[in-house]
Amino acid sequence: MLDLFELPVDYKGTERLFPAELLPMGFTHKIKVTVEGTEFIFEPDEERNYRAMVTEQDHFNQNHIDKGLLQEICNTLDMLFGNGDQSGYTIK
Repeated sequence: MLDLFELPVDYKGTERLFPAELLPMGFTHKIKVTVEGTEFIFEPDEERNYRAMVTEQDHFNQNHIDKGLLQEICNTLDMLFGNGDQSGYTIK
């Protein structure tokens, strides 16, 4: 069963909707969000703050993706599902 939804993100004064999917993983979960045709995985850390998991190859290939937008997606996920604290953009 797919848990698909649209994630509303207010960024630079404009609300944008991004297709997203909840990925249950045992005792935790990840959220796959498609941004400008590229899929990014967001996961909560130990403190339930969301972070974008971006490999160095993704970072190299997707330099056109606005890092501020990824941060705002993390913040939105924190408000909706996490503990509401600021989260981060992580290169793994």
